Amino acid sequence: MATVNSIYGDKQVARVGGNGTDNLPPRGDGGSGGGGAMGDSPGYHERLRRYRMGVGIGLVSVVMIFVSLTSAYIVRQGLAVWDDRSAVYANDWSPAPLPNALLLINTFLLLASSATLEMARRSINRHAITVGLSRVRVAEDPERSTPWLGITLVLGTAFVLGQFAAWREMQRLGLFIATNPSSSFFYVLTGTHAVHLMGGLLALFYAALTPLLHKPLDSRRIAVDVTGWYWHAMAALWLYIFALLHFMK
Repeated sequence: MATVNSIYGDKQVARVGGNGTDNLPPRGDGGSGGGGAMGDSPGYHERLRRYRMGVGIGLVSVVMIFVSLTSAYIVRQGLAVWDDRSAVYANDWSPAPLPNALLLINTFLLLASSATLEMARRSINRHAITVGLSRVRVAEDPERSTPWLGITLVLGTAFVLGQFAAWREMQRLGLFIATNPSSSFFYVLTGTHAVHLMGGLLALFYAALTPLLHKPLDSRRIAVDVTGWYWHAMAALWLYIFALLHFMK
């Protein structure tokens, strides 16, 4: 009986055979459809591609919304409006003070949630490889040690609550959505982002519930993966909005 060491990804496994055959499931191409990588069922990669494509198309529309808002924000800054009192065209743009301390804390919370969601994605993928190697489809509970999805939910909810706190701070300063054009765009940009992020929170909640719903391991992996794509995009979009409001006010 001969033993040969083989490396699959970052896992080292043993191939044992007595007649020249291996007791290891076949290696896949690592990314194409059909089946393939250890722990992947037939059609897994094809389903993953379809869901990723759907999320990608949705994100394109979200980006276009914020491109439009950005264009309106920049044009409105230099736009002159008719002043009835002076009977002349004048620029009424007045930069609104931002609650930067709160916004920085919120930024940290969102970036931390993006990191923990990535940890959840890697954890469930490692678990799928382990199940594939053992050929035993039992104990399909990923991340028994650290509940990364739960932590992400808490951090994401804290971000949304932090945004509400930032809006309350603006109102405490007497800056409402109709106070001036600058404050209007602050509420519109941050509010539109918060609405899209809450959609991500719903997806996170579903992904966290999939073990309780007894979903197959592959379905749970897809839910975490596509939610991660959306969530990372929302984090990057928030960095852009924060920079826009801070440096172009």
